[in-house]
Amino acid sequence: MLNYTRYQKVPVVDFPERQWPNKQIEKAPIWCSVDLRDGNQALIEPMVVEEKIEYFTLLVKLGFKEIEVGFPSASQIEFDFLRQLVDRKLIPDDVVVQVLVQCREHLLKRTFEALKGVKTAIVHIYNSTSTLQRDVVFGMSREEIKQIAIEGTRLVKEYAKDFPGNIILEYSPESFTGTELDFALEVCEAVMEVWEPTRDKKIIFNLPATVEMNTPNVYADQIEWMNTHFKNRDSIILSVHPHNDRGTGVAISELALLAGADRVEGTLFGNGERTGNVDLLTLAYNMFSQGINPELEIDNINEIIEVYERCCKIPVHLRHPYAGKLVFTAFSGSHQDAINKGVKAMKERKSSIWAVPYLPIDPADIGRKYEPIVRINSQSGKGGVAFIMETYFGFKLPKGMHKEFADIIQGISEKSGEVAPDQIMQEFRLQYLDRKEPYHFRKSRFEDLSDTDSDFDTLAVVTYTDHGTEKTYEATGNGPIDAVQRGLIKELGIKIKVLDYSEHALGEGSNAQAAAYVHLLDTESGKVSFGVGISSNITRASIRAVFSAVNRLIL
Repeated sequence: MLNYTRYQKVPVVDFPERQWPNKQIEKAPIWCSVDLRDGNQALIEPMVVEEKIEYFTLLVKLGFKEIEVGFPSASQIEFDFLRQLVDRKLIPDDVVVQVLVQCREHLLKRTFEALKGVKTAIVHIYNSTSTLQRDVVFGMSREEIKQIAIEGTRLVKEYAKDFPGNIILEYSPESFTGTELDFALEVCEAVMEVWEPTRDKKIIFNLPATVEMNTPNVYADQIEWMNTHFKNRDSIILSVHPHNDRGTGVAISELALLAGADRVEGTLFGNGERTGNVDLLTLAYNMFSQGINPELEIDNINEIIEVYERCCKIPVHLRHPYAGKLVFTAFSGSHQDAINKGVKAMKERKSSIWAVPYLPIDPADIGRKYEPIVRINSQSGKGGVAFIMETYFGFKLPKGMHKEFADIIQGISEKSGEVAPDQIMQEFRLQYLDRKEPYHFRKSRFEDLSDTDSDFDTLAVVTYTDHGTEKTYEATGNGPIDAVQRGLIKELGIKIKVLDYSEHALGEGSNAQAAAYVHLLDTESGKVSFGVGISSNITRASIRAVFSAVNRLIL
């Protein structure tokens, strides 16, 4: 049995004044990618310089205006990477690079050496402020921890004074979620007193969920409490840096934005230490799905996946939101049917608003395709098979035919697993279009008898093969299909009745073929079956459908 008594509840915030539950996200935050620092340090095999440059180029292409490029004082490869960006002039004028550094003088000196030639940079300093780390890691009092932050800020200010470019200070009380709120506020405001930000030269206060410790609403309360208690709030950019220890990184980020956060730090696909950082793409696509401009160029997710997987050497999970190979698929029969009907309804109504059951966004909007939406296995239903036939191959199966053909495909899937669209089409041909034994229609001629007194005003002359032997018959009826049917009854000694008939064009234009469907009843046995025929001539397609159905009935 799990020994749950070893753990205790993390305190919540007593904050009845909270306003965030009544708010909605209205716009995109300031995005800051930390893939090249947080993300890179969490890789089993960290990126080399050229991989980092390729990744940086991708982030710029996606529209990130703030990119944390590393910890240049921590290792030579981190230092060299930043120098490569500068020397090769790879940093666009509208992109601000961010560097992380601890509050230590020799590290800050090395960091500013790496920044030479950068026009604008964010220098991100941090020190842990949590109750637990003060106790077991540092053995320091609140005042001693605060002095580390103050001294670090003073040093940055000194180095920034002689730096030819523009320096923006970012301060993080690391492990903010485990820090008393009044102390987090005290440390941040001590930093602000030293830095002296203004409306025109703001400071970034980054409040990280370094470890997720409670439900998302508690983080939102913490952010709103800080947001409403800061002095000179108009001189502050309030940033969050959520991790995903409890699996709610996206949720705490969204609630933090409701609570007043201006900025979010995270990574593509959530790569980061332990269970990862917040997934910026999921956040952005969530906004997009609500009609909000995410202000990122993320309409080709396949390209993002390709670069990410190659540089990070981590595969994107099949069920990853928006990006996974299976997220725009449906195996459930009821889901497939609903998707099929939703897509049809949108086409018929010519709606500009996306509204399809089970698909929160149009896959095509992010570079995915319609084709993979429905996949067929033993759990699939009639609607899914019909959807595949129409979407892939243009066959609009009559509703009554859905179950007949789906039962055939389900029998295959129960033996072999998932059935690919091409395999479904192959079976459709085998069962319907190429069903030419024992009776194979060859040719026909029709004569109009409308000048006679008979109700049977169509004469059909039909040539066919019976077990390979060519035969011809003549018959009359009230139309081509009726005449063909009556002739078969007489020729073959069978009793059949057409229950339903439908047709449609396969494709567009004057050269398009027609598809015809006939639902046939054997009046003696009660057995029913569909037949399908295609031809550039609709009458020929109809006769082929009749012969297809007859051949299926006598199986």
